[in-house]
Amino acid sequence: MSLPVVEAWYERLKIDDDITLLREPYVALVDRCNIWHVRGRDRDLLIDSGLGVVSLRKAAQDLFEKQVVAVATHSHYDHTGNFHEFEIRAAHPAEFPAFTDQALRSLRVDAIPENVRAYFDRVGYGLKDDYLINALPAENFSPESWEQKAAAPTWLLNEGDVVDLGNRRFEVLHLPGHSPGSIGLWEQYTGTLFSGDAIYDGPLLDEFPESNTEDYLNTMERLKRLPMKVVHGGHDASFDRKRLQEIAQNYINARG
Repeated sequence: MSLPVVEAWYERLKIDDDITLLREPYVALVDRCNIWHVRGRDRDLLIDSGLGVVSLRKAAQDLFEKQVVAVATHSHYDHTGNFHEFEIRAAHPAEFPAFTDQALRSLRVDAIPENVRAYFDRVGYGLKDDYLINALPAENFSPESWEQKAAAPTWLLNEGDVVDLGNRRFEVLHLPGHSPGSIGLWEQYTGTLFSGDAIYDGPLLDEFPESNTEDYLNTMERLKRLPMKVVHGGHDASFDRKRLQEIAQNYINARG
């Protein structure tokens, strides 16, 4: 299969003066993670780091002029590909062992277990191509030999911990269900929630071996009570509180 070569691997969208969204448009939809950069006065925050096909730090070097706290909302490979590029790497302790176990060893679709591919098909995330990417970042890039670089967290975040940027403070919310140590980052002052894969406006995945439906139902009930104004999820477009309550209630109706 011949893939085209593209000049820019990441696309960038400035949300406001502080928040920038980066995405990998040439990655399969199921693995196309939202990468959030939040500018702070004293340090910056990076929430998830994509698949890691191309160095995020080099591609967006203008965003990384200060010290960066890189937070992984959970350990799944589509959120941790460039985690190793940052000195301060934060995640929930329940995810710690998986940061090396779940590193992606191949971009070939047929390397994904057949039952997982069938699950993706069933929920609408079908993988129809040979690779998890539909373009190459360079002529000499080999999707056959590429591997993710695994990196363990250096800072373990628990419920109620705070990531302080100097002028902005984000509280850690433990939101299990999709995975045991899924977390969100909540800024009460602005009503902003970075939710990772705990909730986003797309098919929510809860049938992995590490998933737990009862935990997910409790997380949805909790999120429904949170007075947020905007949710920036791990995938798909951002949304408001009304849409969050619809997504959460739909999940509760389906699984409760």
